[in-house]
Amino acid sequence: MTTATKVAAVRADAPARPGNRRHHPLRWLPIAPATLLLLLFLGGPIGYCVYIAFTNMQLTGASTTDFVGLDNFRRAFGDDDFRNAVVLTLVFTVVSSLVGQNTLGLALAALMQRASRPVRTLTGSVVIAAWVLPEIVAGFLLYAFFRREGTLNEVLDWLGLPSQNWLYTLPILAVSFANVWRGTAFSMLVYSAALSEIPKEITEAAEVDGAGGLSRFWHITLPMIRRSIGTNLMLNTLQTLSVFGLIWAMTRGGPGNRSQTLPVFMYDQAFNKSLIGYGTAVALLLLLVGGLFSVVYLRLMREEV
Repeated sequence: MTTATKVAAVRADAPARPGNRRHHPLRWLPIAPATLLLLLFLGGPIGYCVYIAFTNMQLTGASTTDFVGLDNFRRAFGDDDFRNAVVLTLVFTVVSSLVGQNTLGLALAALMQRASRPVRTLTGSVVIAAWVLPEIVAGFLLYAFFRREGTLNEVLDWLGLPSQNWLYTLPILAVSFANVWRGTAFSMLVYSAALSEIPKEITEAAEVDGAGGLSRFWHITLPMIRRSIGTNLMLNTLQTLSVFGLIWAMTRGGPGNRSQTLPVFMYDQAFNKSLIGYGTAVALLLLLVGGLFSVVYLRLMREEV
């Protein structure tokens, strides 16, 4: 028997050291209560929703609930209103989150970094005030701003510019801009923290080398805050996909279904039309869309800066 074989045999026969608790079952004991609570209050409702999505459960008009398999999902993909809601959800997410909140938040963070202290305090207070408002309150404020007799049209009339009923002619853009107004503060805070972590020596060295402001921003600032950008995009996208109260307060998905995103469509099917099973199936599809966005962002963030 070789020396290596003897050493392996001795190690295999040697008793485990008392101090080695790596595989001890009691190591899970401290987090057991939190795990049970998550399974009870999070896993339980999710599991029940998955079950409902495969049934024809209704709030009214049906005495029994039957298992219908994939019928609710097939109905969704064949429903013109569902496809319209998917398109409007993508438009709402791209305009208000990926472009609006992300770009405006980064611009405000960059400008506030060079502004004086009073300007930073005033700007931060105004932007954050919109963020801390309850969603339903922000919805009514923006409804008063965009309605036919609202503030926006009053300003346009005063300037001699043509006004219109924004909530009727451009409802999805109106609610998108409302979401930008309300949610930009989060992006601004994320980017302000990220920009403050960039060493000043790097930007000063680039400035000495003759790099302009735009060149420094593109080649130095953006690469160094890439992970913050990915994190902000992921969180903003998931939050925007679930926006309901803001749209419901402003348009209720109308006129017709021209601002009916997936959360509003889901609510309409489940509670207005009493189709709980179908509405829950739509909710699961929305959850799947959010999961796909998360996977894409996480894969992009895996690369090192």
